[in-house]
Amino acid sequence: MSGQGIWGHDDTTGYSKGIDLVGYKVEANDGGIGKIDKHSEEVGASLIVVDTGVWIFGKHVLLPAGVITRIDTEEQTVYVNRSKEQIKNAPEFDEAEYGTGPSYLEQFARYYNQPHM
Repeated sequence: MSGQGIWGHDDTTGYSKGIDLVGYKVEANDGGIGKIDKHSEEVGASLIVVDTGVWIFGKHVLLPAGVITRIDTEEQTVYVNRSKEQIKNAPEFDEAEYGTGPSYLEQFARYYNQPHM
């Protein structure tokens, strides 16, 4: 990783500051999970929020930038290094809690910093 840990974009993903990722499709290791609904470039808290649509009945999931492995701007697709099951079992994104401070994001950091398959 780029020294920013789970909340930073890896230098090899093809990410450039200012890219609007909202609307991009998101692909897990084993298939599509939805489209990006929100994107934050905040230093130390870069993330995407994915609308999973009917896959998990409209659940929104937060993914730290550190799980992104590749961004394909031509295909408008973001690839992440987690399985659909791991994403499905992640803490649910809560719009009301988002932005309340680092303690809210800690639960996601703990979950996504776990070893992955």
